[in-house]
Amino acid sequence: QVQLVESGGGLVQPGGSLRLSCAASGSVFGYHMGWFRQAPGEQRDWVATITSGGSTNYADSVKGRFTISRDNAKNTVYLQMNSLKPEDTAVYYCYLERYVRYWGQGTQVTVSS
Repeated sequence: QVQLVESGGGLVQPGGSLRLSCAASGSVFGYHMGWFRQAPGEQRDWVATITSGGSTNYADSVKGRFTISRDNAKNTVYLQMNSLKPEDTAVYYCYLERYVRYWGQGTQVTVSS
């Protein structure tokens, strides 16, 4: 059973930046990794994916502002979030996927002045 631990969430003003990290308990080689987010009262929405080969995809709502990356040596995926908006406020969940999907516990991001 793979365990994922997110970190890096917090409170930031509009226009600010945060970097989320998600560390896996085992090797991430061969796995796709990514992020979803869930705002209060809303469904969990996909944010970004980085494939095992390093290709990236983003939701239109974050394209150009967020950057996903991975460090296989550290078994970690990152989400650099710039130009944050109040509508980015949500709990952010990382995932790890090959034949099954594993989830982290989530980290809160709040964008407010």
